[in-house]
Amino acid sequence: MALLSLQTESFRNLSPASLRFSPSVNLIYGANGSGKTSLLEAIAYLGLGRSFRQHRHKVVCQEGKQRFVIFGQVQPMSRHDGADVGISRLGFSRDIQSQETRLRVDGENVYSLSVLASLFPVSVIDPGVFDIVAGGPGKRRQFLDWLVFHVEPSFGALWHQCQRSISQRNQLLRSGTIDDHLLQVWDRQFVELSEQVDRLRQSVFRDFESQLRTTLSDVHGEWADSLRVDYYPGWDRKRGLAETLVEHRDQERKVGHTLYGPNRADVRLRYHGRAVAEIFSRGQQKTLVILMKLTQGEVLAGHSKQVTFLLDDINAELDHSHRRLLAERLTRLGSQVFLTSIERPDPSELWESPPPEHKMFHVEHGRLTEEQTSASGASE
Repeated sequence: MALLSLQTESFRNLSPASLRFSPSVNLIYGANGSGKTSLLEAIAYLGLGRSFRQHRHKVVCQEGKQRFVIFGQVQPMSRHDGADVGISRLGFSRDIQSQETRLRVDGENVYSLSVLASLFPVSVIDPGVFDIVAGGPGKRRQFLDWLVFHVEPSFGALWHQCQRSISQRNQLLRSGTIDDHLLQVWDRQFVELSEQVDRLRQSVFRDFESQLRTTLSDVHGEWADSLRVDYYPGWDRKRGLAETLVEHRDQERKVGHTLYGPNRADVRLRYHGRAVAEIFSRGQQKTLVILMKLTQGEVLAGHSKQVTFLLDDINAELDHSHRRLLAERLTRLGSQVFLTSIERPDPSELWESPPPEHKMFHVEHGRLTEEQTSASGASE
């Protein structure tokens, strides 16, 4: 999907004016605090159901307002047979006082964020994304699960069931007295759900790892050839989860929560047997994360799904060569891109041949103004 238009109400400092975007590349620049990142946050809400900067909805609602609304029109990738593709209308609103969220697709209410997320895959590349390498397993697990969700339609509901099972099991482990028979009942359900989650993760990870190898083959440097990327399910696969839970029951009782299962899964990144985060330079880590994000988009492209990439102030994190690598790869992938910066970007510094459909916007006090580019001038 590509976001064609966006309109917001009472969201951060953004003007309520309707905006129209390029299905290709959108370059947005302005001073700090002008509303660049707020725009990306609003777009992210349509695909993630939340901000990538804040966990609380209240923070993004304008002061003195009780509700914010985000409305967008998205269009699928063009079909190879040349048939027309329809436009979907997505809506997200949140009432701060009642804490009620309303989701709409084509004028109809929907009751799960997964519906919006499946229609509009959004991938964020901002300074925080580099924690995928440097951070804990949770960041990498979230990275993998985003991809599994968009490849395997059954994953979202299945993982939700599994998380509920983990929560109920944890409550039982924390109780003063544990009924062994009851725990065995919960364990059977937990193992069954966990193995289903694991099968889906394994299947998608194999595709990801294979595509990442292809992507890394274009990177010059010994580290790309020697990098090892493995999926760890959250338990010793040779023993199996059921046996692992029995062997560590006393340990789990002491700590009061589940220590083994898909909630402990990880994508392990190693170089000569050591964790990448321990020995890679900051620049190498950034390169790896960029390539991993691009690989997500390439895997989804193989499933006829287009990712909209939100690149927030990457000039502060990436040098010129890495910015060019990222920009060139994204346009080659055919993805829609929103890229923010403080200074007005020069397309010729990002692309050898700037995308003909790219648009340039200047943002000031939450209001975006489209500026004419050489490409738009030529088209006129």
